[in-house]
Amino acid sequence: MDAAEYALMDAVEDGMWWYRALRARIVAALERRPGGPGPLLDAGCGTGGMVAALLAAGIVRPMVAFDYVAEAAQRARAKTNLPIAVGDITRQPYADATFGAAVSLDVLSHSSVEPRAALAELHRVLAPGGTLILNLPAHEWLKSAHDARVHNARRFTAAGIRSLLEAAGFTAIEARYWNTLLLPLMVIQRKILARNPEGASDVAPFPPWLNVSLHGVTVAEHWLARRGLRFPAGGSVLVAATRP
Repeated sequence: MDAAEYALMDAVEDGMWWYRALRARIVAALERRPGGPGPLLDAGCGTGGMVAALLAAGIVRPMVAFDYVAEAAQRARAKTNLPIAVGDITRQPYADATFGAAVSLDVLSHSSVEPRAALAELHRVLAPGGTLILNLPAHEWLKSAHDARVHNARRFTAAGIRSLLEAAGFTAIEARYWNTLLLPLMVIQRKILARNPEGASDVAPFPPWLNVSLHGVTVAEHWLARRGLRFPAGGSVLVAATRP
């Protein structure tokens, strides 16, 4: 992404409703499917907010993280006090079967990433029984100025990412849409109010009342999802899979 987008992400990710909702889902996914023994990898950690959130949530295992962009890795080091590396998700320096679990959040969508190569590498560095957690932007028809700003080349469906994971050798695949209750507002924002392809990304400081309201909707949706409700569409798709 552009340096300005990383600066914006770094500034707002601890408070913005979307990042808080994503963190809650990743923590819950790892609690439900912790994977095997071994470190946890964040492949494409951005400015480090998720790593910091996992540490704050009490994830008791060694953590390793890297990002493709040196500026992002530098910001993540400052945020987490961990030795965040600079690296390519499709050419990771780690030995085979190093990690018990891995997360990679909104990375396979980037223009610099080839999804099949990235999944092959994630499969290689995970130990048998390891868990992979992905979050990805959903539905090509939702592409907007936001995607251009964060250099998203593609968006995914649950069926599409399931097929890619199966081809890469993963099993026990769960792919579920989220950010569904707010999807109508996303459509209005992206397709009507902000149709200019040169517009800003959706990452922004929100007025406190709006930020609280939007986060409250995501909390309600997460409560419904944890009680078995499955949504047919959403702004994102959250995936869990196992390396057999």
